[in-house]
Amino acid sequence: MVIVRRALLSVSDKTGLVPFAQGLVRLGVQLLSTGGTAKLLRAHRVPVRDVSEFTGFPELLEGRVKTLHPKVHGAILAKRDHPTHVAQARQHGFEFIDLVVVNLYPFEATVRGGGATLEEAIEQIDIGGPAMLRSAAKNFRAVGVVCRPARYPEILEALAKAKGRLPDEQLYDLAVEAFAHTAWYDSAIYAYLDGRRPAGATPPLPDQLVLQAVKRQDLRYGENPHQRAAFYQTLPPLGTPPAASALTPTGLAAMTQLHGKALSFNNLLDVSAASALAHEFPQPCVAIIKHTNPCGVACAPTLRLAFQRAYACDPLSAFGSIIGFNRIVDVPTARALVASEFLECLAAPGYQAAALKLLQQKKNLRILKLPPPAPHQGPSAGARGLDVKTIAGGCLVQDLDRLGADPAAWKAVTRRAPTAAQRRSLTFAWLVAKHVKSNAIVVVRSLQTVGIGVGQTSRVDSAATALKKAGRRARGAVLASDGFFPKPDGVQVAARAGIAAIVQPGGSIRDAQVIAAADRAKLAMVVTGQRHFRH
Repeated sequence: MVIVRRALLSVSDKTGLVPFAQGLVRLGVQLLSTGGTAKLLRAHRVPVRDVSEFTGFPELLEGRVKTLHPKVHGAILAKRDHPTHVAQARQHGFEFIDLVVVNLYPFEATVRGGGATLEEAIEQIDIGGPAMLRSAAKNFRAVGVVCRPARYPEILEALAKAKGRLPDEQLYDLAVEAFAHTAWYDSAIYAYLDGRRPAGATPPLPDQLVLQAVKRQDLRYGENPHQRAAFYQTLPPLGTPPAASALTPTGLAAMTQLHGKALSFNNLLDVSAASALAHEFPQPCVAIIKHTNPCGVACAPTLRLAFQRAYACDPLSAFGSIIGFNRIVDVPTARALVASEFLECLAAPGYQAAALKLLQQKKNLRILKLPPPAPHQGPSAGARGLDVKTIAGGCLVQDLDRLGADPAAWKAVTRRAPTAAQRRSLTFAWLVAKHVKSNAIVVVRSLQTVGIGVGQTSRVDSAATALKKAGRRARGAVLASDGFFPKPDGVQVAARAGIAAIVQPGGSIRDAQVIAAADRAKLAMVVTGQRHFRH
């Protein structure tokens, strides 16, 4: 335990400071302070000693140097049970500091929103504060360290209860929190400076990856009930408008749950997938998701019709699904949803009041309101817009797949070219395939999926699955493949089912054989020159 006789207070956020300082004084603690903190305490008649008097050295360089002094850091870092440390402290006149209360310059608040100049940002980079926090946290066996005003009542209560002492367990906890605080602070500075590279510059993937994320909520459980889980919001780049604060919610962090029980890890994975796919299209669109894969997607003139068409793709798989909408859910759509079988969760930009009332009749249906995904957001997007996946021993990092569809750049490779209507369907199918786990095959009629093959270990098996689900609806439909056909067999299976046109990346060493198979079947085929693998 540490007996607190002397405390150093130097804070930018002065929330709760005066009553905390008054409480320390009542407990017999001598206070040291700097600049504005000392001025505020004196204004409330709290006795305080200036750090400049304590060190015998004035503040310098417009306040850039005030606590960076051997007497300050020696008083914090000295081991109280080490004879040499104690002797040197006595020799050089160190008066031990037992409690360090510091929070840092408001760097994030200054740069968040994009209005600050680089010079203004630089002046909000705290040097002495992090140094004191780290010194106190390093010497946690002898010094308490407090970096959050929310801790003040707890500290006063502990000191009063233990007659001026802080227990070892609490000292350790405070030290861990201090190191987390300084790590976060430095990561914010890095994110800001990294984001100020010249316009158009594409920085290399960093040698050391730093992502800023803050916990938004604990979840019911992870992928399975025995796994703990929480949702962390990754923050957008510092210094870019219109974000107003470090914790401005974006993406799923900005969602509001309007009904239903608490969310799980799997729910949020599926909600993210459903929202991203539904917002891929400008028309009213509905995406039905199961285990992060679509089992039905459709665009239509009305949201109700889009839902009905998406649901018709694979009603069996739609049982217990998550459904994403890119429009406000109206009453006709709500009636169709209520009439359907069990649904797990809905995610939409909003709900008409009467529609929400109808949907709330389903007791366990989770109803979420969330904004459209921003261009930089992805499953694990950080300041750079990166996709991060964990593996054993580390993580994999890549740019987000922002590539859309550019039908004008596609090349028709068969004797028969697709019609204008087929091109529209091929474009829709290609964008849906982007959101399906590889190997992905998507069968489409007009702007409605009728069969989806997901994640099979061979492309021809995915094609067979998609075409089996489509059944008779495959005749005259179009097909998209997220990767090239390695052999003609996938095209042959499609032709037997009645597929009329295919879009695929091309690039196989057997492209000539694949194209010849399409020509023999009198299919239209276009190649994109780009693929959309999703593992």
